Amino acid sequence: MAHSPATSVGIVTPQVFHFKDPLILRSGKVIPNYDLITESYGELNKKRDNAILVCHALSGDHHAAGFHSETDRKPGWWDSAIGPGKAIDTNLFYVIAVNNLGGCGGSTGPTSINPINGKPFGPDFPVITVADWVESQKRLMGILSIKQWAAVIGGSLGGMQVQHWAIEHPKKLKAAICIASAAKLSAQNIAFNEVARHSITKDPNFYEGRYLEHDSRPKQGLMLARMIGHITYLSDSAMRLKFGNEFADDQLKLEKNVGRNLKSGGLSYGLDVDFEVESYLHYQGERFSNNFDANTYLLMTKALDYFDPSTDFDNDLSKAFANASCKFLLISFSTDWRFPPERSRELVEILLSASCNVSYLEIEADEGHDAFLMPIPKYMEALRAFLSNIFVELKTNAS
Repeated sequence: MAHSPATSVGIVTPQVFHFKDPLILRSGKVIPNYDLITESYGELNKKRDNAILVCHALSGDHHAAGFHSETDRKPGWWDSAIGPGKAIDTNLFYVIAVNNLGGCGGSTGPTSINPINGKPFGPDFPVITVADWVESQKRLMGILSIKQWAAVIGGSLGGMQVQHWAIEHPKKLKAAICIASAAKLSAQNIAFNEVARHSITKDPNFYEGRYLEHDSRPKQGLMLARMIGHITYLSDSAMRLKFGNEFADDQLKLEKNVGRNLKSGGLSYGLDVDFEVESYLHYQGERFSNNFDANTYLLMTKALDYFDPSTDFDNDLSKAFANASCKFLLISFSTDWRFPPERSRELVEILLSASCNVSYLEIEADEGHDAFLMPIPKYMEALRAFLSNIFVELKTNAS
């Protein structure tokens, strides 16, 4: 689907909400006051019951749909799903996306100025958990005078926020849509996150997290962290289809295609970038390192690692969901090895044991974990159908 202001929610303007009341974090630390930056799409109805909260993943933010100007050619990260007539239909719903606390998209986080010393918070910004994000989102809900979300939706780390909403505030949401997620991280996932963090903290320009005070950035470490991430987000089949073992250099591709001898063929036979997949990873790492804050990356991956709602319920997740009253939709993708389908099926079994109303769909897709961001037809139709039923229930209750 082509993306343009004409086929999306159009030009959107972020809105910042300031919270004066202190937020006591799961760690026991306190954020005295803070800002949350949001974007919203569609119209809130008179009953204020058609609102959907979209929770972002590790590197996401509040810019989920639309464009920031007429010349902007890059839409929000979920523009394929959010908009008029799309799966998350803004003709029916009021959709709000929030940049999580601790992020670097405009909400208070490590790059914000610490009022105590007039310097960026940097490493002094406290570790944030999924529970802390949900509490801040609940306060936003209060400001907006929304008593119940029609749905809370999220993929990956966003799906963990969805779970916590259903556990901690069961009467505050009508539906929970948890996509490509899990009830807690596997040891392998935690290991990947630690390698990524290590690459950042050992960068000589990290300065123990105070790189902004040194007018510096741990660019190489952040690039490496992102490159590791991209390898895990894509499946083997996706990488094979996208890159194969193709050369990055156009002349090398030409020589290969016409059957010339590539015994020397311009290859570096060294440590230079020769293959398309290498070029792709370097490009993604470079772009990410220019736009994302390293301390935020550390915080977000730690929030992933710490998520395990069963710890508050005698390590019994079915007890955690015992009071959940919303309808659940869980979606997984066949080639996602970061959050594989068996992790979603485990969660389905737990929800069923807690007598929850749950629907589950496993999508055949080559895109790996990144599939949750893609406009895969069966996936989009599932979202559309589930939310259409929620809208019908809202209309029925209103009559």
